[in-house]
This record gives sequence, C-alpha cells and structure tokens, in this order.
Amino acid sequence: MVAGRPNRKPANGRVRPTGDVERLALYLIFGEASRFSMPKHTLTGNIKRHRAFPSKIGVEWGVDESAERLIKECLIEPLIIVAVANTGEERIHEYAPTRGVFEAQAKRKKRSKGLARKYGHFLMDELKPYIDRKYRTNPGAECTGLGGSSLGGLVTLAIGILYPHAFRQLMVMSPSIWWDDFAIYRLVDSIEQKPPLKIWLDTGTAEPGWEQARELLNRLIEKGWKFQKDLQYMEAQDAEHSEADWAARVEPALRFLFPPEK
Repeated sequence: MVAGRPNRKPANGRVRPTGDVERLALYLIFGEASRFSMPKHTLTGNIKRHRAFPSKIGVEWGVDESAERLIKECLIEPLIIVAVANTGEERIHEYAPTRGVFEAQAKRKKRSKGLARKYGHFLMDELKPYIDRKYRTNPGAECTGLGGSSLGGLVTLAIGILYPHAFRQLMVMSPSIWWDDFAIYRLVDSIEQKPPLKIWLDTGTAEPGWEQARELLNRLIEKGWKFQKDLQYMEAQDAEHSEADWAARVEPALRFLFPPEK
C-alpha cells in the first residue's frame, strides 16, 4: 500500500495529509489454508508454477481492497496490513495456545505442540521490528493490531491477552473456541487485571457451536470490557465458516478497531 498520498478534498470535506504519514499496522493471521501459505522449501525436479491460474471457487478476504477504500474515504486511519503466511499443516502447532488433541478419531491421537507463545515472540521480536524498520509505521502498541479467523482468531485473542504490551487492537473472527476443551475460556478467566485491548469478536450463526462466541463475549464483559466501547460483537445471520463470510465483516471490524482521529 502507498505510504502517503497528496492533499485532496474527499466527499466528506476532510483533507488528507501531504507526503509520507506514519501508519498503524495490522498483522493478519490466516487460520485456514490460504494463498498465503508458505511454499515448500525443498523443491526438486522440473518445477513449474502457474501463478495466474484463475478460479471462480477460491475466495479471499479482500482486506486490502476494503482497507484502501476506507482510508480514501477517511473512515479509518492510514493503515499497513501485514499478511503473515501460515505453514500449512504445521499451523495447528503454531496457532494453538495449549497442547490440545486434534484428530481424536485417529488410531494414535495427535496432540498439538502448543506453540502460540513462541509464535507470539516471532511476531513481536522478529516480524514487527522488520516491518517497523522497512516501512514508515507508528511502532507503538496502541497503533498495532493483530487479526485472524478460525485458529488464527483463537491465537489472536490468546496472544493479545498474553502480550498486551505489543498488540492493542484484536480482530477475532470465528475463533476456534472449542480448542482443547475451551482453553480460551480458561485463559480469559485467568485475567487478574483487564489489559488495554480493543477487541472485535464475531461469529456466523451457520457455524457449528456459534453460541460459544456469545459465552466468550460474556466472559470478556465480566473481566471489564465495555460493550461497544472497547469490545464489539457481531453474530452474522446465516454466515458460515468461510473466507467469503469473513470478507463481508472486514469493513465493520476495521472501522471499529481503527477509527479516524477526530
């Protein structure tokens, strides 16, 4: 995205700044397999990549298009979005806050390594400093957000609670609340003093177990979050656990988490 734009007068009458501006940053974690997945790093043989192969089935979030339009309309602050590639099958280890069991029906139950804390340090200690060096960002925690869906939504909330000194705005879409017998409930319940986090939480009513998000909302409120002030919640009617439905909720999430300065 362009770091700055010339003065112009938009429809609402406000004027954009001239030259480079310090931008806020949102780091997006993709909980499902996506086009941002890491490529295999050990390639052999005659490898050909057809990057422009078209598909009417594959759907993306459209975060970049939504953010660019909202910035131009002065509906959110100037924002840099960092799409963090997932590691395919290994993502269940990196995104899990606990060593929960997955594929419970297999002959030998598989257990996650529960590397969410290490993943948080990767974001804080390696990726974020690199982005702050390379781009004109405002590096403060109050200007830095984290977002994701599914397991990515789960780890977003977990990392935000564990490391509020690094991330303050959390976009938690359709989080995998079921993980490890609702481990995220236990993490929220363990909070002794509410951290200064602004949270967007949502779910689709066509998702299995969507009511779990309402319970998570109630537990956050019990810990001191104020509904519609530093906590916003959406139950999207008939929405499923899919990129297309998450894409439809990007705009209100961005507008809540990164409103323009008054």
